[in-house]
Amino acid sequence: MTIGPLALTLGDPAGIGPEIVVKAWRALRDTGPAFFVIGDARAVSSAPAAGGAPIRAISAPHQVRPAFADAIPILDLPLRASVVAGQPTPAAAPSIIQWIETAVGLALSRTVSGVVTAPIAKAPLYEAGFKFPGHTEFLGELTAAASYDGARGPIMMLVAADLKVTLVTIHDPLAKVPGKLSIEGIVNAGLVTAQALRRDFGIASPRVAVSGLNPHAGESGGIGREEIDIVEPAVRALVALGVDARGPYPADTLFPAERRSTYDAAVCLYHDQALIPVKMLDFWGGVNVTLGLPIVRTSPDHGTAFDIAGRGLARADSLIAALRLADKIAQRRGA
Repeated sequence: MTIGPLALTLGDPAGIGPEIVVKAWRALRDTGPAFFVIGDARAVSSAPAAGGAPIRAISAPHQVRPAFADAIPILDLPLRASVVAGQPTPAAAPSIIQWIETAVGLALSRTVSGVVTAPIAKAPLYEAGFKFPGHTEFLGELTAAASYDGARGPIMMLVAADLKVTLVTIHDPLAKVPGKLSIEGIVNAGLVTAQALRRDFGIASPRVAVSGLNPHAGESGGIGREEIDIVEPAVRALVALGVDARGPYPADTLFPAERRSTYDAAVCLYHDQALIPVKMLDFWGGVNVTLGLPIVRTSPDHGTAFDIAGRGLARADSLIAALRLADKIAQRRGA
């Protein structure tokens, strides 16, 4: 099936985004998937990995495939202020936001098959007035994350090797997590997870494991009642809705290889509960997938790495994996 190219946003240009974009192109130029960069051409051409890599400005996605093997295609939307590698600045925020908005617009119009986003840093965006906790929530707003089959995105999924995890709460302080948990929230995450496993990963009868919140999944109420009052009713509701859901399971026994073979995805209740096992399993190759959107979106599962930006040390493994996974999902959706 022939589908459109992927749109890759540059992320924070003071981070490792420009460098890993070049390295990803070098790795994929002969095999694909084809992508083009939305960002500042000068930032890409001056990346330490560029080393004479040719840049080709494009004006529309249909120009990408003929150029991809020979040059990095770029939809050049220049920065409005100078940026130095390793020195994030809120002056770059309007451009970073514009690149994301442009990619989402192209995906909504089905001009591209999906969006892959290089890392952004929240702090300089917040200084410039950005009001979203992160990429995931911003994409949900831009796409008006349509409700389908009784569930609503965006839901964050992390994929590493044979492990897939989704999150009920995302960028919330740990002290606020218990108060943010609800039966409805867990049910929604479980529904979106099961739908994505069928639609985007080709699993006909997905199995979903749900984690507990407290040590030992609450020890029958002896170490907290969230499992009894919230998680167990949510699991029962998911089963009533036709999802093969089980739990709550203690988080410390949910992720060994033997247990991973018993489910297709784990629904986790807070950020580190999900991301620690993902990064322990495949630190360099993990991928962030946003579920419940009307577009395909993936991202590398790491940050901007300002401490090594501009030094040629960054690895592009996760970005390459994100591009490949976005292409696979788009192929399954027939984008």
